[in-house]
Amino acid sequence: MHALRRSRAGNSFLSRTAAARRIPSSRSASTLTRPHGPPPSILSRRPPSPFFLPQRRGSSISLVRNYASVPDASSALRQTPLNDLHLVHQAKMVPFAGYSMPVQYADLSVGDSHKWTREKASLFDVSHMVQHRISGPGATALLLRTTPTSIASLQPHHSTLSCLLHPGTGGIVDDTVITRLGPELFYVVTNAACRAKDTAYLETQIHQATRADGPIDWEVLDGWGLIALQGPLSAEILAEVLSSSSSSEEDLKGMYFGQSRFSHVRLPGISTTSDNPVLISRGGYTGEDGFEISLPPSLAVPFTEHLLKTATPDRLRLAGLGARDSLRLEAGMCLYGHDLDDSTTPVEAGLSWVIGKDRRTDESGFHGAGTVLTQLRPKKEGGAGVDRRRVGFIVEEAPAREGAEIVAVDSSSEGDHEIIGRITSGCPSPTLGRNIAMGYIKTGHHKAGTEVGVLVRGKTRKATVTKMPFVASRYWKQAAGTSPA
Repeated sequence: MHALRRSRAGNSFLSRTAAARRIPSSRSASTLTRPHGPPPSILSRRPPSPFFLPQRRGSSISLVRNYASVPDASSALRQTPLNDLHLVHQAKMVPFAGYSMPVQYADLSVGDSHKWTREKASLFDVSHMVQHRISGPGATALLLRTTPTSIASLQPHHSTLSCLLHPGTGGIVDDTVITRLGPELFYVVTNAACRAKDTAYLETQIHQATRADGPIDWEVLDGWGLIALQGPLSAEILAEVLSSSSSSEEDLKGMYFGQSRFSHVRLPGISTTSDNPVLISRGGYTGEDGFEISLPPSLAVPFTEHLLKTATPDRLRLAGLGARDSLRLEAGMCLYGHDLDDSTTPVEAGLSWVIGKDRRTDESGFHGAGTVLTQLRPKKEGGAGVDRRRVGFIVEEAPAREGAEIVAVDSSSEGDHEIIGRITSGCPSPTLGRNIAMGYIKTGHHKAGTEVGVLVRGKTRKATVTKMPFVASRYWKQAAGTSPA
């Protein structure tokens, strides 16, 4: 039986964080509680944070948590902590993954918002994403079992894109970003549309893992904010609101793509302390340099408002789901439920790079390894290979949308083409001025430069298989020295 407990931590906002799901070993009672932090050697290098605070036990309380990913007609849409801010800025709100979310704002069209992000900076509310905190003696083993990524060698405050996989089939349960914050402490972000499925999956996997690997503490940070600051001006804008008390520590030039840190911010009338810095991760979903910032409930609105005010509309604008979708498509990034699903493996999805080199052995033990590892080797080399692959397309004349059929080009059989694939995402590219798409195509037709047809509005449109990303990414990478790459 699970019990929910409230922390007695002195900082008031900590008592309002989501209750932790602690999945203990089979030898102890099952409780939901706040977990212990990592050893002092880790803390000595970084300020303490809500993720690290030691557990305090208090009286039991009740919480009602809604895990619906797509509500039925009778279900009320959830709201992010920034909902009122969106309305003040005249956002057009739409249902998305069980939430009321902004698709665009009154000041810019979707296309103009897209271009603004590429040229200056935009701020996206992504608080609908599910933020998890997983810790305890069995945390690393859990992630090694459920993902194909080299979690064991992931360094503190480094992140990696990965996939949660189904046992046996190796199908993708969800794509996820995993950040190591300590020896057995991870910050994991998953998709809002997969909330119900991911919750059931993790509950099962954690219960199984604790029998072999020890207790695991699992906390879903419900009510927390998550914002994405994206675009070439992101670093200079963020630096202006970070605390000046430790300028060398807050030097963002030394923080590269895929890295994170806890930082303090300057807010009018509010100051973060050593007990509650915010977690800043360098990365995003647009292909631009940028940051994702995890905010406790008490700071979500004031921090976002201060960031907008400090940057001014000349440099920073709010952006919604419309621009986010076209930006991620130009960057060649997948959207779960469209470009990825339970029946698709990482190899089919063109995500073989998430499979660590040290995980490509018979002893790797991750879910679906027997299927996924044989797919890495083509059939001509004795492996299983794959029958389809995710690729990009440039489509002539009209944009191809999700579900459009891809056909082989054969002038001798006009009107009776062989169907060789389907489009999963597509739109006009504001940056390129051309129609771009991604989808799955039969192996053998997947090489860049291959000409195919796409059925759009009853007509066959010419299309060419194209490498992704469509627009070169500009992440701030250490390998590139002192400039974005």
